[in-house]
Amino acid sequence: MLIGQKVVLREKRISDAANDYAWRCDADLARLDAVLPITMPYREFMAYCAHELQSTNRWRRRFAIDSLDASKHIGNCMLYDIDEQRRQAALGIMIGEREYWGKGYGADAVTTLVSHIFKETNIDRIYLNTLEGNVRAQRCFRKCGFIACGRVIQRGNDFIVMELHRSWLKSIEDNATLAPQSADNKTYLPPTT
Repeated sequence: MLIGQKVVLREKRISDAANDYAWRCDADLARLDAVLPITMPYREFMAYCAHELQSTNRWRRRFAIDSLDASKHIGNCMLYDIDEQRRQAALGIMIGEREYWGKGYGADAVTTLVSHIFKETNIDRIYLNTLEGNVRAQRCFRKCGFIACGRVIQRGNDFIVMELHRSWLKSIEDNATLAPQSADNKTYLPPTT
């Protein structure tokens, strides 16, 4: 479990499936991720989630994002395409609960995750692709220290490639407003559903 200033990043569990299903069926959220909403029945989605939770994958690490104040599951984030030889990984995040948009929860989740990765692994570079028109996401990533480093077209969509290097860690240690806090001063009760 990783505790930030506003969020807790924890391992995914089967009880997250109901929220995940609702978010993955949402056309607006799907559009922000340049994918189609899922159409599979809930029972099939639950079986998929159960399988994913049981399988291990050294190239991917998934987390649920819970709000620290309300202990509510509000989204998900993950590292994927983890390449230990190149010392890099891709990052993805989605805040599914709209009432948490634009309030720093996404930025705190990103900062908490990348801080942990740079401190605890040999990863030197974290990168992401964000839709060219997703200005809110780009603003969040810039706030977290990511810089644009290129463009790519995927599935007919224009994406901005952004990256963050290990040297960022020194800058957040000097900036208390971005640095994740110690878990010692926080009380966290996980969501009950």
